Amino acid sequence: MLQLLNVSKRYHGGADALKNVSFELQNGEMAFLTGHSGAGKSTLLKLIAVLERSTQGQVMLDNQNIGRISQRLVPYARRKIGMIFQDHRLLHDHTVFDNVALPLIIAGFDRHEIKRRVRASLDKVGLLGKEQRYPITLSGGEQQRIGIARAVVNRPPMILADEPTGNLDPELSAEIMGLFEQFNQVGVTVLIASHDISLIQRMGYRTLELSQGELVNNRG
Repeated sequence: MLQLLNVSKRYHGGADALKNVSFELQNGEMAFLTGHSGAGKSTLLKLIAVLERSTQGQVMLDNQNIGRISQRLVPYARRKIGMIFQDHRLLHDHTVFDNVALPLIIAGFDRHEIKRRVRASLDKVGLLGKEQRYPITLSGGEQQRIGIARAVVNRPPMILADEPTGNLDPELSAEIMGLFEQFNQVGVTVLIASHDISLIQRMGYRTLELSQGELVNNRG
């Protein structure tokens, strides 16, 4: 499903965030991306989500080089990916329902289908019944669940998560990881960036380790 071939990313000023990174992620696989702060984890996820473009190399998603598609086609490529951020990136002046519905509204779904899918997504993450609440009134763990519901409401075949448990205690972290496992068990490909080595080791999935922008380990 996903293949990176000699991918590098250089920012203005000459700093190399990624250097010749290559790996494959199969359909339905779950894996972790780890490494020190500044190793290039977030940059790599942004390239896959077409939030940024690589300087060189190929980012292949379903045999399409998404790093070189026209800007007009970027929204269509992103529909294959659900992106979850550590800081949630929720609209705090909108209800939980409206936050989760946003990708469907952008994609042009009708009102009935939006309501059905949003309720199903909120049910999956344990927030059904809180549709009309505002994110600011909910806990950090619940806000992360809103972000997950929004990421999966469009039923993408791949989920990318950038430090999704970075601000959560161990118990909540385990619950969030359990949600990712549930999505993976029904065939969703999952790639999670995390620096929580103990959590990664306990879960036992394949681990891709970055150091100074280079892939130094690919194990599991």
